[in-house]
Amino acid sequence: MAHLAPTPVFVGLRAGLHVLVVGLTAFVGARALLSGSYDTVAVLVCAAVFLATYVAGGLVVGGAPLSGRFGGLVWLAAVTLEWVVLVWLIPDAAYLAFPLFFLDLHLLGGRTGIAAVAATAVVSVIALGLHGGWTVGGVVGPLIGAAVAVMIGLGYQALAREAAERERLLAELAAARGRLAATEREAGILAERARLAREIHDTVAQGLSSIQLLLHAAERADPDGPGVEHVRLARETAAAGLADTRRFIRELTPPNLDDDGLGGALRRLAATHWAPQGLAVHVRVSDAVPLPMHLQAALLRIAQGAIANVVQHAEATNAEIVLTVEGDRVRFVVADDGRGFETGAAADASSAGRTDSFGLQAARERIEQLGGTLQVDSAPGRGTTVAVELALDPVGPAAGDGPDAPVGTDGSGARA
Repeated sequence: MAHLAPTPVFVGLRAGLHVLVVGLTAFVGARALLSGSYDTVAVLVCAAVFLATYVAGGLVVGGAPLSGRFGGLVWLAAVTLEWVVLVWLIPDAAYLAFPLFFLDLHLLGGRTGIAAVAATAVVSVIALGLHGGWTVGGVVGPLIGAAVAVMIGLGYQALAREAAERERLLAELAAARGRLAATEREAGILAERARLAREIHDTVAQGLSSIQLLLHAAERADPDGPGVEHVRLARETAAAGLADTRRFIRELTPPNLDDDGLGGALRRLAATHWAPQGLAVHVRVSDAVPLPMHLQAALLRIAQGAIANVVQHAEATNAEIVLTVEGDRVRFVVADDGRGFETGAAADASSAGRTDSFGLQAARERIEQLGGTLQVDSAPGRGTTVAVELALDPVGPAAGDGPDAPVGTDGSGARA
């Protein structure tokens, strides 16, 4: 996240410090040239070395300390030593102690930084006393400068802490807003799914049921008629269409995840829906694992689609659903003991358009949108395993955002 409002203040303070160092160093050099009382060449050379060291190290330490904290301390020690030599040559270099105070506080911090400021002030007092005699101004001046620098430095650190805290709070607010938006989007999707389920139930399902009843009546009215076989075929087709429609309705209205979570929803499906169809589904999903709702909805959809295909095509008697969480990764596996299929042949058929379903591709696209992967492992005679891996991210898109909810593969290679 980008730094916020206080950043210009910090940038301005650092830029002012750099300008102060350059200006005072130039002042020291000018004094050496104009006064003629000092070793001008030695002062100019030492001032140039001091300024070059400061600029070279400041460019790196300003962003990241040289080789970490140790490198920054080495740079500070070098600058301080060069300043001591310079202040020994010319007393006007004592003015450079003021920006050095801030460097001590910034790089050392706490009591160590304050102690370094005090030591730098003492060196300035001694240098001024040795060069020009001991005066009140020569003693009090550096000490007052050190006290002011300490107060400014502590205020700067407090401002930096407040800025960091503000940035953290705003980041949390942005994350909470993202979760709220995802929750609202998911609620809207679930409401739309429920509406579609009601519409399909009240229109298509009712129409197919009526057609089935009428055809059954026609079949009973003339059981030996010339077209009775066509009537019977039409009635069976209507019954199959009605069964598919009811399955669509069930998939559009998933069990309530809020009550018992993903594990409870899968166990209810295993007991009330899949067991009566002759498939024993063993659910190993801990409800204690705190998964975001959009991940629960996505995994529930994949389990529904995969088990539906197992029931219809795999000729399996047992299936297993396992959820494991390791760190920030989620692994969700649906496996069956059915007849299996050739995954390569199924993929070729799907890419060539020789199948009219797209469940596996839709499931893979949905999982990729959530930042995860979906893999299918199967072979004739050894069942099928659908494995999903996702990042445990609290913020993400709502799963199943359309009527073509993700489904898995079946035991025969068909896509539901």
